[in-house]
Amino acid sequence: MQRAPLIVPVLARPAVRLFLTSAAVLFAELLFIRWVPSNIIYVGFFNNFILMASFLGIGLGILSGRSSWKPRIDPAPLLLFGLIAVVLSGRLNVAPPTPDQIFIGATPRELVDVNVLVLGAVVVLTTLAMAALARPLGPLFRTLPPLRAYATDIAGALLGIAAFAALSALVTPPLAWFAVLVVLLALLALGAGIDRTATVTGSALACILALGLFDLAQGDHWSAYHRLSLQTLPDGTEQISVNGIPYQDLTPAPLAPPYFSEVYRQFPGRTFTHALIIGAGAGNDTSAALRNGVAEVDAVDIDGVILDIGVSRHPDRPYADARVHRYVDDGRAFLRRSDQRYDLIVFAQTDSFVLVGNSANVRLESFLFTREAFESARDHLAPGGVVVLYNAYREPFLVDRYATTLRDVFGIDPIVRTYPEFGGGFRAWLAIGPRTSATAVFPFIGGPVPPAIDDWPFPYLRDRGIAPRYVLALGLMIAFAVGAVAVTMRRSGASLREFSPHFFALGVAFLLLETRSLVTFSLLFGTTWIVNALAFFAILLVVLAAIGVNALLRIPRAWPIYAAIFVALAVNAVLPPTALLLDPPWLRYGLAAALVFAPIFFANVAFSFSFRDSRAADMAFASNVVGAMVGGVLEWTALITGYQSLIAVAAVLYLAAFLLATRWRFLADRGLAVAGVRAAPGAQSRGRLRWWSVSRW
Repeated sequence: MQRAPLIVPVLARPAVRLFLTSAAVLFAELLFIRWVPSNIIYVGFFNNFILMASFLGIGLGILSGRSSWKPRIDPAPLLLFGLIAVVLSGRLNVAPPTPDQIFIGATPRELVDVNVLVLGAVVVLTTLAMAALARPLGPLFRTLPPLRAYATDIAGALLGIAAFAALSALVTPPLAWFAVLVVLLALLALGAGIDRTATVTGSALACILALGLFDLAQGDHWSAYHRLSLQTLPDGTEQISVNGIPYQDLTPAPLAPPYFSEVYRQFPGRTFTHALIIGAGAGNDTSAALRNGVAEVDAVDIDGVILDIGVSRHPDRPYADARVHRYVDDGRAFLRRSDQRYDLIVFAQTDSFVLVGNSANVRLESFLFTREAFESARDHLAPGGVVVLYNAYREPFLVDRYATTLRDVFGIDPIVRTYPEFGGGFRAWLAIGPRTSATAVFPFIGGPVPPAIDDWPFPYLRDRGIAPRYVLALGLMIAFAVGAVAVTMRRSGASLREFSPHFFALGVAFLLLETRSLVTFSLLFGTTWIVNALAFFAILLVVLAAIGVNALLRIPRAWPIYAAIFVALAVNAVLPPTALLLDPPWLRYGLAAALVFAPIFFANVAFSFSFRDSRAADMAFASNVVGAMVGGVLEWTALITGYQSLIAVAAVLYLAAFLLATRWRFLADRGLAVAGVRAAPGAQSRGRLRWWSVSRW
């Protein structure tokens, strides 16, 4: 006699299962975006591909939920185990860029490791794992009324974001992340029913934790941004590696490379009273400043764990000096909030190895090297003050870009010095200020290069454009998505005509709005993890508010909603983010929230207006999520046009969504009740439709 499966009744309720499934899906997505690039080095510069794979996987999972075939064993834990095992065992590299684009960490060894299949393998595995996690969403969406299902889904996503943000705040290692994911999967298993096949699922979950323990045993330090490891070099110096790439040596000041102290040699006898070091890191720059008599140092770094390593491990103990004040903050945001004037502002080695949130190409330091950032530094200089930059810049065009931008901002030539004696990496030092013009040495190395600006914050791109390798990769991503959707729909018995162009267009447009919103908040408030977490959280709260509007109010027409979208987009187009760089901070936040979230709110009112009356909620939601994946592809157009242009693209897409729901019905999905419209008896024969305004929760 077969034993009945073990089920916890409260966890078996559709609303609870939908809530937990959404939380697990969102948490897993954030885990992949955070953890995979830390182990597969160059995926960190293709972070957007993991986001796209996640969206595609969610869409495929929902579509596959219509299939009559039910696997005896839950594939999600097995696929998660497979992905984690591949990442930990591979530590693979993606091909480095061309000389027109810089990726920090490219070395000759990695040139030999080029494997164009690496990114594809990660995308496929991520897609499959997310599809397996999201498979229950389709049946669950069909079980509940559309708006209630959508609100429950968003509430679960909020839990996923809150959980991952809490783990980031506590500076936890990946083992804790895997443990939370395992708990969520175990709760889902108890709701679905545990039987004889549970041993396989349980074994997979145990293996996931075992791999987390293995990862913990490597002795790495995990910050909210990086995987940090310490090695001892043959000369006894300790070296910090970030995501497996050598980053900083903890070097005593007398043995440090010359560019750390170059500014003090260029201005002999000059006393710097107050210095600001952006990207202070482990303390080499601060140690050099103290050794050369700087009276007070503000040391700023976005990664508090790197600062802590400098506190405990740097041989000179610079952070123990009473003259030093440490700040864990984004450098641009710190400058904006500061009312101090500095004799010396140093843009130190601020290389990052991660992107901001899920955005396509904005890195942690991207807004530090725009024309507007250098203008902010200039405005914080005391009379006679100096701004200094130094790093291993990899390519001459980057030195030319910074030098020409500094010259444009200050109106004088900077001092530029290179260090060919250090071999690879193209190390250079730049300085500019009112007293540098007499000694300026500014040789163009490769020719003038246009500056990076806040709307186009891509200093590591020589020119506006998308490299052919990325065009090819994005094309393959689209082809993979089209093939995967077609195969999944065929196997699940769904007709291609059930796929919703209306909800697809809404998904594409919303992803572009979300990206532009995150970039705007990063510019206004800093690229810290907490800013991005709060922005994501706020976006989902706005979505919930939009759902509430459609649940409680009787909206008789669709066109006023879309008109509000276009007005909000127009205001955002006329007022660029730089217009909001105001004080006090509460005013900046209030105006930014109103400006940025207005189109998101009205866009979600439009979505929930249509979704409320959709006859096929699962197909509508799947179409929307797949559209978001395509929106991730369109994000890359910002490399050509900048982020403000995404507003125009989104406007075109919302116009298409409106027409697909009201005018181009021959292209729209059959399951959509004409964007909240139901035909009265005989209305279609008269060629007219009457709007149906009864809210359904």
